[in-house]
Formats: sequence, C-alpha cells, structure tokens
Amino acid sequence: MTDTLALFDLDNTLLPIDSDYEWGQFLVKIGAVDKESYEKKNAEFFAQYQAGTLDPAEFLAFALGTLARFPRVQLNRWRQRYMDEIICPAIRPSALDLVRKHQNNNDLVAIVTATNRFVTEPIAKAFGVRHLIAALPEETPEGEITGKLIGIPTSGAGKIVHTENWLRQMNLSFDSFSHIYFYSDSDRDLPLLSRVNHPVAVNPNRRLKEYAEMKGWPLLQLFDD
Repeated sequence: MTDTLALFDLDNTLLPIDSDYEWGQFLVKIGAVDKESYEKKNAEFFAQYQAGTLDPAEFLAFALGTLARFPRVQLNRWRQRYMDEIICPAIRPSALDLVRKHQNNNDLVAIVTATNRFVTEPIAKAFGVRHLIAALPEETPEGEITGKLIGIPTSGAGKIVHTENWLRQMNLSFDSFSHIYFYSDSDRDLPLLSRVNHPVAVNPNRRLKEYAEMKGWPLLQLFDD
C-alpha cells in the first residue's frame, strides 16, 4: 500500500472557477430559477465566501433547497449540460497533470470540497479521481434530493472530520501515511492545511499566500488567469 495521501481542494484550486457559483449562474442562464432573486442571492453568498464570512450551513440549505425543487431526472440532464458547457472547457492541462503525477506514483488521491456531491461528482470523474469527499445531500429511496444535508458541512475543520471518516472506512487514518499532501487556494482550508505534512498553497488568495510565505509552504500557480 502507498505511504502517500494526496488531497485536493476543487474550486479555484483544480478548477480556475467556483463550481458552486457557476452552477447557480447556469441555472439562471437556462431559466430554471428566477434570474433577479436567485442571481442576487447567489452573488451575496459568493461575496461572503470571498470575504471569509460565509456560513456554510446557510449556503448549503440554499443550494440543496434549490436542487430539491426539481425532479432528479431533470437535474441530471441539466448537470450534463453544465459539465459540457461550463466545467469541461475550464479544466486545464496543468491541473490534470498535477493530479496524474500523484496517480502515477500510486498515491491515494481524493478531492475534498465544500461544494455538494451532486455538483462535484462528475467533476471528480472528469479528473479521473475515484474518491470524492463533498457535502452530501440527503436523498429519498428513489434518489430524489430532499434539500437536507447529511452530517456537517465539508468546509473548514469539517474537511478534517470527513477525511478522517473516509479513511476510517478503509481501516486507515492520517497516521497510516508518511506523506500527506493537501492542495488548496484558500485560508478557509487552514485547518486541513495545518494538519498535513505537505501543505501546498495553489493559486492562493491573499490571506493564504501571506500565511504560506510565513510558514515556508510551497506556492504553486496552476493558472495564469
């Protein structure tokens, strides 16, 4: 078994965009939600996210509640169009190469994201990543999304909790690995960045860049824009 674990944040780390925000904008574009009210709310949450003041539980209630308004078969069709039009064109070779470097070394690789699993599951597949740790929407036995979140949000310290739970399911722990990498763009991920022995600041925001430079962490710029 490998002695290396490689964890990746998703939005603005592997992707040069925020998949949660872009999903909302996509719903507006196709007319699935009211443009004025939804776009305003989506922009407010995005501004809070950028400012570091976002309440993840409040945002997830909004995001999952929106999903719950539509039949799953319709959501799945929209999601495929969203992947084709928004996500796949945004995936950069530099990000794919970084993930594949770890995969080629037979490292255990996972994406750990605060964005919900409905939105991010096909994105993880596009990166060829089998393991995805994401906010988990509750579903009915028929697979319909109820609007509720299972467990705690996968953000901040919650990323540690969910990653530990995922490892435990495989009879593993952080102590099972000599080398643990976590790649992230945001100071909101400092709990998990500080928990691993190979933190990497990728396309970092100002606060993370300053902290990483103080700590001597590697800085990596995957995208030019």
